[in-house]
Formats: sequence, C-alpha cells, structure tokens
Amino acid sequence: MPPSLPTGSTLADWLARLEQLHPSSIELGLDRVSHVKTALGLAPAFPLILVGGTNGKGSTCAYLEAMLGAAGYKTGLYTSPHLLRYNERVRVAGKDASDAELVAAFERIDAARAETSLTYFEFGTLGAMLQFIAAGVDVAILEVGLGGRLDAVNAFDADVAVVTSVDLDHMDYLGNTREQIGFEKAGIYRAARPAICSDLNPPASLLDHARRIGADLRCIGQDFLAQREGDRWTYRSPHANRHSLPLPAMAGAYQLRNAAGALAALDALQARLSVSEAAIHAGLVAAQVPGRFQRIARAPEVILDVAHNPEAARALAATLREQPVAGRTLAVVGMLADKDAAGVFAALSGEIDAWWVCTPGSPRAREADALAAELRPHANGAPIRIEPDVTLALAAARSAAREGDRILAFGSFYTVAAVLEHAASHP
Repeated sequence: MPPSLPTGSTLADWLARLEQLHPSSIELGLDRVSHVKTALGLAPAFPLILVGGTNGKGSTCAYLEAMLGAAGYKTGLYTSPHLLRYNERVRVAGKDASDAELVAAFERIDAARAETSLTYFEFGTLGAMLQFIAAGVDVAILEVGLGGRLDAVNAFDADVAVVTSVDLDHMDYLGNTREQIGFEKAGIYRAARPAICSDLNPPASLLDHARRIGADLRCIGQDFLAQREGDRWTYRSPHANRHSLPLPAMAGAYQLRNAAGALAALDALQARLSVSEAAIHAGLVAAQVPGRFQRIARAPEVILDVAHNPEAARALAATLREQPVAGRTLAVVGMLADKDAAGVFAALSGEIDAWWVCTPGSPRAREADALAAELRPHANGAPIRIEPDVTLALAAARSAAREGDRILAFGSFYTVAAVLEHAASHP
C-alpha cells in the first residue's frame, strides 16, 4: 500500500495515490464504504436525491441542480466522471470544489479508514459528502457511478431515487440483459420512499423490485407525463400540472424525459423543498452539461457528445436528424475497449458521411485499427480514415470540412476531453 502523503500534498498527489490504494479500479460492494462512512460519522440531515441509469443521469442531475438553485437552495452535486478537472465532480451552490477542500476531505477519509481499502470512486463519494455537510447544503444530488445496488453512493439512503433509463452498458459488471441491469439500477430505491423511473419501457425486474420492497414507484408514461406542444411542453402528474414550460436548453427530444424525471423528483420533495414555477422555468433553460451535444465552434461547426453505448448513440442519431445541416456530417470517434462499438455504429449507420477513427488517451482504449474494423460493416460506404490520436483526427476532419459541414466528436469522455483540452489551448 502506498505510504500516507505528507501535509501540504497537492490534489494531483492525492489523486495519483488514490489510483494505487485499491487492487482494482472498480470493485462493487458497500461493506468498505459503509464502514468508513460510519467511522466518519456521516449522517446527512438534508434531503438526498440519488440519480442512476444507463444514460441521462448527468442531464437529470443538472436540471435538479439548476431548478433547486434558482429556487434559492444551496445545492450539493456529485457527478462522475469529470472531463478536464477532478474538481468538476463536486459542486456546492453551482461552484466546483477547490483543491484545498478536496485535499482536506481526502486527508480526513485516509485517517478514518485505518486498514480499510477504498477505491478511487469510494474515496470521492465520501469526500463529496464530507464537503456537503461542512458547507451546510439544503439538498444533495448524487449521481450513481456504475449500476446502483452496489455503487458507493448507495451507501446513503435516498429520500428520492431516480432511474433515468436502462440499457446495455458495463455488462462485465451488471449483466448481459436489460432485466439483469434493471435489477442493479433499481437497487437505489428504498421502501416507502419515492422511486422515479424515466424509462418509457422499464424492465420487469426494476418494476418487480420496486414493488417487492414497497417503494413509492412513479413511472413516466403512467404516473407522470411529458408532452411537447410546439416550442413549449407540458408536465402532468397527480401532484402538479405544469403548462407552457420552456424547452430545455440541452438538445435532443429525449431531454424532455430527463427533465420530467427531475420534476417528478421535485414533486416528491415538495413538502421539504418548495420550488416555484419561475424557478422551474429558469432551471430548464439554464441547465447545461458539457459533452452532451455541445457546440464548441462554428465554421465548421464542431459538436461534442460523450455517447458511448447503443442507447446513447440512438439518441444522438435522432438529434442529428432533428438538426440537419446544409453540408455533410463528419465524425471523429474514439472509444474504450469494453464498449459495444458495433452497436454504437449500427445506431449511427447512415447519419455520418465520413469517419476519422482514433485511439483516445486511456489505457482502456480500443486501438483505432480495431475500432475501424468494427465500423466498416456499418459505414454504408462512407470513407474511414485512421489517426493515432484525437487531436490529429480532429485536425484532419477540420481540413476536410467544407462550408456547411459539421464535425461530430464522440464515443468516450476521453475523446470529448481531448477536444476540449485542445480547444482551451488553441482559442
């Protein structure tokens, strides 16, 4: 085990150490994190909203943070992964945690854990809660990292739990079917507490588990509805009918489901956290998440999307069709080795006019040659070029772009982060 760090160590020092503390980067289970949580005396008195699901977690968290913040509440938000800086994972009142705050939290956890080994994510989860309690937040929103039932955030009991969607991803850990994965996602639900599901076709395993434990299950399409009406939309539930809502600022028809799930969660907390119509309107148009159909440049237009599984790719394809361009769509793609690349490319078949395939900067990356081989059966004759890294692939796509074209960079958080880093250093 790496030795303890001396006083005055930087956040970078701590993050490097956390990556080495546990034998594996991912080890699902609640025993270790629950033991250290007890040792730290972490018993938050404020409401907790847990948000899980295959896709849509980050957007749902963003809506909750923006609407509750607009209502005047001090929010705590814990998300993962980050794009550019670890500090993005922990936010209080809409501001990223400072290096000093993160280091102080890690020092306390390291002292309290004694001989208990924690993963990088478990350290981060406990650290976020330490900061939320110290800051005196009114409400905390915790995004599930992987699955739900055995994810570190599930060491905390949700006052309201949201499952956004259930699809195939992280199958090495969660199972090979929607039914198996749905059971894992439903593990964040609690008996007699509101359990929100924003998936239009939830697996029976999720519904059965919620009913078996006696959760207050509320499903989109049955217990609450989102209906678009031109450039506005309506939310309906037994608890509130909200008409003429502004469309979310984030692109994609699926964002209405994410926003509706967030509103259902707020309905469930109305007695403790009242949120006005004005705050809801403000939050819907303010909420943004980097890397979700994010435009960062024009002429040519450059769009970033972290879509890395088939469900997200289908949503991305639909958004590309909703927002056509005069010219071509050129794609820069890099993915990790454990992702269903063939499923992603099948979902985007026919939407891309030319491809630049690259290897993102991660030890878990799929090599560009192997990724191109997965792509070829789904490219519909579109040219495929291979580049060694994201930056070179983006430069090649820019060189090939003509007036009216757009460039889509997608496939992984690592791919999107590389583009953002390049953009920051080449304004």
